[in-house]
Amino acid sequence: MDPAKQVLVLERSFDSPMTRDDVIGLASTTSWCFEMYRVDWHGSLLAADGQTLVCVFSAADQESVRQALRKAEADTRRLWPGTVHTAPTTPKPNVLVERSFPEPVDLNDIQALEDANQWCLDVRNVRFVRTYFSQDRRRMLCLYSAPDAESLREAQREARMPTDRIWAFNRIGPENVGA
Repeated sequence: MDPAKQVLVLERSFDSPMTRDDVIGLASTTSWCFEMYRVDWHGSLLAADGQTLVCVFSAADQESVRQALRKAEADTRRLWPGTVHTAPTTPKPNVLVERSFPEPVDLNDIQALEDANQWCLDVRNVRFVRTYFSQDRRRMLCLYSAPDAESLREAQREARMPTDRIWAFNRIGPENVGA
């Protein structure tokens, strides 16, 4: 990611499930718009049930992404700027943990809680990969490599980590468009 650009995360929900082909089709038809607004799409995480999609972008500002997405008729109400925190070694992620907080939190406090309970992850063969942390410090999406979503649910529950939802996903990225 270009350090001069900020990271933006879009969370979307659908009544009718999306497919991998649907996401690839949207990416193909909106690429011209992203170019026009200088938005880089880094990929999307599509829930196994097809009803949740998280897209990661970078751009000079949030309004550029909002404008590009509006041209694509996407709902931008859950678009937020944030920071990215990646583990030193990054296995391929496949499960996402959504966390929200009523008051702003310190990322180091959440990390310390997870570090103190690392054994819960280790015993279930779960590896942390990356976190997207909102600038308002009230939202966090954490990506893990895990045997399945239930293994991560058990580890998070036992470690008493704050969670809203945990779901398996398939990543769709720019490398899939036109392939």
